[in-house]
Order: sequence, then C-alpha cells, then structure tokens
Amino acid sequence: MLESSLEILSWAAVLIWLGVLVQPWLPWLLRERFEAHPQRAADCDLSDTTVLIPARDEADSIGDTLAALARQGHGLSVILVDDNSTDGTAAAARASGLSNLMILSGDALPEGWTGKLWALEQARRHVVTSRVVLLDADIHIAPGTIAGLRDKAIAEDRQLVSLMARLRMQSLAEKLLIPAFIYFFKLLYPFALSNAGSRFVAASAGGCVLLETRMLDAIGGFGSLADAVIDDCTLARRVRDHGGRTWVGVTHAATSLRGYDDVAGIHAMVARSAYSQLRYSPWLLGGCTLAMGLMFWVPPLALVAGTGLADSLGAIAWVLMAVSYLPTLLYYRRTGAWALAMPLIGTCYLLMTWSSALRYRRGLRTAWRGRDYRRVP
Repeated sequence: MLESSLEILSWAAVLIWLGVLVQPWLPWLLRERFEAHPQRAADCDLSDTTVLIPARDEADSIGDTLAALARQGHGLSVILVDDNSTDGTAAAARASGLSNLMILSGDALPEGWTGKLWALEQARRHVVTSRVVLLDADIHIAPGTIAGLRDKAIAEDRQLVSLMARLRMQSLAEKLLIPAFIYFFKLLYPFALSNAGSRFVAASAGGCVLLETRMLDAIGGFGSLADAVIDDCTLARRVRDHGGRTWVGVTHAATSLRGYDDVAGIHAMVARSAYSQLRYSPWLLGGCTLAMGLMFWVPPLALVAGTGLADSLGAIAWVLMAVSYLPTLLYYRRTGAWALAMPLIGTCYLLMTWSSALRYRRGLRTAWRGRDYRRVP
C-alpha cells in the first residue's frame, strides 16, 4: 500500500516538473536579458531623465550608488529622499559630490503608505523631466545602463522597463538561497508572458525601473499603489491598466550592494511579501504547500523509501528539478551542483512563506527597514 501511494505521488512530482519545463513561456530559462553598453555613456545626454532614490539608513552603500550614476552620462538629475535615516545617509550622499543632486528630508509617514512609496511620491513632485528612473539606494548600475534602458523603451515603445538586479551571492546562505529567489520569482511572474502583454501577468523588478513621467502622472503617481507590498508588480499592473507596455529582464548591469550573511536576513526579505503573493489566502497557502510538497519532498522520499518504479520516478523528478534550476545558476556563474540542493531550497522557501502567513495572522502585514505595517483588522 505504501509503495503504491509513493508511486502515485512520484508520478505527480514527475508530471509537475515536466509541466514546468515544457510550458510555452519557459519561465525557467533566462531569455529576457539586458546588457549595458558602456561606450554609450561617454557622450550621452540624459537631461530628459531624473533618478528618484528612496533612502533609509543607507549610509554604507549610497556613495557607491551615486558614484555609479556619475558615470551614466551628462545632464542627469538625481533626487534622493532621506527617509528619516539615523545613520547619516544624507551626509554620505552630500559627500559624493554628485552634480545635479537634490536631497530632500522625508516627511513623516502618513497612514496608508509604505515608506518606499511615500519617499518616491515626495520626489515625484519635483520631477520636471520626461522620464524617471526609480533606483533603490543599494543598487550599483554599470555605465550605459540608463542610456540602454531609454533606448530600449523608445525602440520597443515601452512605457516601463525594469531590471532584476543581480543580488549578492557570497555567503553560504546567499549561495544556497539567493539564485532561487530569482528562479521562483520568474515561475510566479513569467517574464515572457508579462513582456508579451498578457492580461494575467504584470511583472516588474523594483530595484531599477525606467518609466515615462506622463504615464506615472496618468496612473495617479505613487498614491495609486500607496500601501502595496509588492509595489513593483503593482506598478506594472497600473501602467498596463492605463494602456502602457512593460518589459522586465535579468541583467548583470544592476547589482545589489546589500548582503545577507545568514538565513535570517534572507528570511526577512522573503517573508515580507511571500503571503501577499498568495493574496493572504489560507486556501492558496494550502495549495502552495501541497504543490511544493509534491515537487520538493516526494522525489527524495521516493529515492530513500521507494523501490522499483517509485525509486526511478523519484530520481527522474529530481533530475527534472535540477535541470530547471541550472540556467539560473549558470547565468549567475554559480556551480551547477547547487541544483541538487533544490529539495532543501524549496523547503526553506516554503517555511519562509509559512512564517509570512503566521506573521499576518498575528496582525503584521509586512515589515521592512525597521518599520512594521499592521494589517487592518
């Protein structure tokens, strides 16, 4: 009886992983890529673009971020909002010596806003250019990145173009879990579908976004997504709802300077939005748990406890699982052997999703950068 049940579960795992691999939009392949062209920066006029940077306790990274903007071209305006920092972020920004830099002291956070979006809204009110770049304070961009984003937006008539920044992958925890963060994001929000204009998927990556100012005004500014937890995808949805076209891709041209030396830091990043992606639904959480259990637990269980067909099916499912993860590892120049750890990786992400759900049940909708956002009872 146990062997028969294990065979059925193993078949289900194999079919799920086959489905991941053969679906037409191929989310496991990183085909949507952006490359910067440094030679474009030398004589590039960026006077039509303003970079908006929300910064809260970013003194350690803001200097590098602003130095990278100085190498993008000439005429670029930058508005940095110091969001009530306590570590000298504004002073570090002034010390960068970046020309055309405006530093605003952020007002107190109003009810119904998240900190990042409130900071961006304050910056938006000072924009006079036709395009804006939304840039996280810990993102370092290569020379030619802004010019390349603008060229792409113009050539393809895209009102929003965004980049999934390369996250740091140095510590053991980062090597284990960070490439999978991009992998799972692409499974949840297939870039190919979003870029093709599917009404079911609107994806964006909030670390580096180029956006037409008129479109931002048309959607009502950042007030139209004031309390969004997954603000980047919500922004893409608003743009699409107003007739705009969006594009999102992976890149090596935008790199996050923020590190996660242990699992606790990665847990904080994932748990702040994981349950939101499931629409705070216990039913979707249950379905997610069932699916991930079949995908990540059944293959090793079948290999350890199964015999005959169940054992073989478990091995096949594990191979399919690893194959689907390899393109992500190779793109980020990671050792392919990490793909064999997918059962452990999947389990970690499921536990972080449950942690996010339990926090929500306790009244905490999300938490980030020292702020807790309580849910409405």
